[in-house]
Amino acid sequence: MPRRLRIGRAQIAAIVLACMLVGIVAVWSNAFSVSDRLHRLAHRIELLVDPPPDRPIADIVRITPRPSSAAVAPPSSAPVVAGSPSIVGSPEPTATPAPQRVSVDVNLLKHPEDAFISEEYDHTWCAVAGTQIVLGMWGKAPLTLAFQKELASRIGEWESRRDSLNGGWGPAAMVAALKAYGVPGYEVRAYDTRADALFDAAKAIEKLHAPVLLLAWRGAHTWVMTGFRADADPLVFANAKVKGTYILDPWYPLISKIWPRSLPPGAYHDASVMRVNYLRWKRPEGHYPDRDGLFIAVVPTRPLTR
Repeated sequence: MPRRLRIGRAQIAAIVLACMLVGIVAVWSNAFSVSDRLHRLAHRIELLVDPPPDRPIADIVRITPRPSSAAVAPPSSAPVVAGSPSIVGSPEPTATPAPQRVSVDVNLLKHPEDAFISEEYDHTWCAVAGTQIVLGMWGKAPLTLAFQKELASRIGEWESRRDSLNGGWGPAAMVAALKAYGVPGYEVRAYDTRADALFDAAKAIEKLHAPVLLLAWRGAHTWVMTGFRADADPLVFANAKVKGTYILDPWYPLISKIWPRSLPPGAYHDASVMRVNYLRWKRPEGHYPDRDGLFIAVVPTRPLTR
């Protein structure tokens, strides 16, 4: 998203000149479909003149792959303490029945359209709108354009080169914004596989009743995950498979020239949709050693309260 510049007159003049050149050439270049490249060039000039601050951010939490055990079941009986006296005639402890493996369908929202706001005002504000949606679900923000503009205007408080080499919003900025508006406890996590990422997100949603932010489109876009379908309860079975997710996509109803058409608020995204959209982090602006090649999510660690 556009950044708030902290520059002097000479730097402003340089940017204005560069933008004028870009504008002049863009008239000619539109016929050859390269105007987007010129806009990216203008943004690179802006970053050279006014780079994002190199402020520290919270370490990313690397989630190890799941164990191969079939279930995480409660113990079958109470533990035996060495040396404890026995009671004559007391009944033998009965074994706890094994948990039944059945499909589950979990969704935090009955009316997802009521919890949704789009990034239509500025198509680069997916992180802003996604953060606003989460704040709204926690009862901390209205779903209005006025608040979206307010939230976007505060990026200068949270942006860091370590979070986004382009400046502006990255996953750590979303965590900082949530905390600033009264929703602490979210953290950025990285996973080796999509299955592990969705399994962990499903566990958090079911246990904490709080939404998860997914970094889709190789880290270029933000989704809000509010539920899932799985072949077993992920809080019970360690090998439960998440078959699909319920998503609030701030891009809707916009249409991308690169990515598949966005689905309406709360639509179910099956495995085939997730495979196309929720991809390993890979950003063209440079390397992120703790994110590259991994699936990234912003996950709650505290239960949702209003």
